[in-house]
Amino acid sequence: MTTFTWNVSQLDCYPQADNQTDVVFNIHWRCTGTDGTYTGTVYSTASVPAPTGTFVPYADLTQEQVLGWIWANGVDQASTEAAVQAQIDAQINPPVVTPPLPWTA
Repeated sequence: MTTFTWNVSQLDCYPQADNQTDVVFNIHWRCTGTDGTYTGTVYSTASVPAPTGTFVPYADLTQEQVLGWIWANGVDQASTEAAVQAQIDAQINPPVVTPPLPWTA
């Protein structure tokens, strides 16, 4: 059974925007799956629109909140996890193998 972990590694911010400081506009994220000794990963970035409504100061952001932003702005959680699972499946049952040449010892 594969365990998926989502992480945010970096937030790109505008120093000043709409009278706020450190306004996030780009999120660097990674989804990693582990099944025993097999691991797969997808890394990407997601752009997010300018905040509307109540602004959350940078220091008060949580990883869960930021992950919610990427999923709400075009990152498909299920298909990303499926892509990671496909990497793991290919390690478990390789679609191509390269055995040693039969005439070498």
